[in-house]
Amino acid sequence: MSALRELFKKAIPEALKPSVRAGYDALRRVPELPAAFFHPWRMASIRQLREYKDIHWGRRCFIIGNGPSLKQLDLTLLKDEYTFGMNRIYMAFPEMGFATSYYVCMNDLVVEQCASDIQQLTMPRFISWRGRQWVNREDDLNFIYSTYTSPRFAKDITGRVWESATVTFVALQLAYYMGFDTVYLIGVDHNFVTQGPPNTTVISQGDDPNHFNPGYFGKGFRWQLPDLETSEIGYRLAKEAFSKDGRQVLDATLGGKLTIFPKANYAELFKKNG
Repeated sequence: MSALRELFKKAIPEALKPSVRAGYDALRRVPELPAAFFHPWRMASIRQLREYKDIHWGRRCFIIGNGPSLKQLDLTLLKDEYTFGMNRIYMAFPEMGFATSYYVCMNDLVVEQCASDIQQLTMPRFISWRGRQWVNREDDLNFIYSTYTSPRFAKDITGRVWESATVTFVALQLAYYMGFDTVYLIGVDHNFVTQGPPNTTVISQGDDPNHFNPGYFGKGFRWQLPDLETSEIGYRLAKEAFSKDGRQVLDATLGGKLTIFPKANYAELFKKNG
């Protein structure tokens, strides 16, 4: 079968391969579609998601990544800002002194292993539709139909949303949908000490050097190695979408390795004019 597949790939002209690949990906998603749009939980989520359309039009927000650089920032400055937290950001809430405005988690392994923590959070939460097997439906828990294939920036998050190998990209799409004018990234270090084939599932053998807390993906936690190349595809799509609409994404991460977005000085963002 693999030999036949390779022969088929070689027979397709290079110019047609993206279209063929997109069509194949769409066909693979067909079995998911009825539930992704007509399951009672998803239908309820779609209704709720519509209420977030342009709810923060013209405002600014902060998407908080979970990199080690987060420890070097005064996060208390964000208490009165609109913020998106992701994955295990709640581990920083005691030190921050507040919880983020919104919470986003798409990765199956994180949802599965942290389901009880996610269920106890009280802010509006956005979880992948796949994660429904581990968490219970609640009024402020919204299921997003996200996929790993067919890159795109979704301006309407009630439909299909591409993940781009990073939850940060999903948060960017949510921020766009909510109407935020300026989005600042912090803690998006885009750099991992742990190396290996992208998307490979591994089991942590000790303290986590890749995030703000050594217990983030601590010993015994199953997680997937980063796919920075695919993440950058998503970031470029986000930059283009915001720019075309007269909006912007700025990177205020301290010492981050991401080069897609213009840089901003975190401390300067809170200085009062005059």
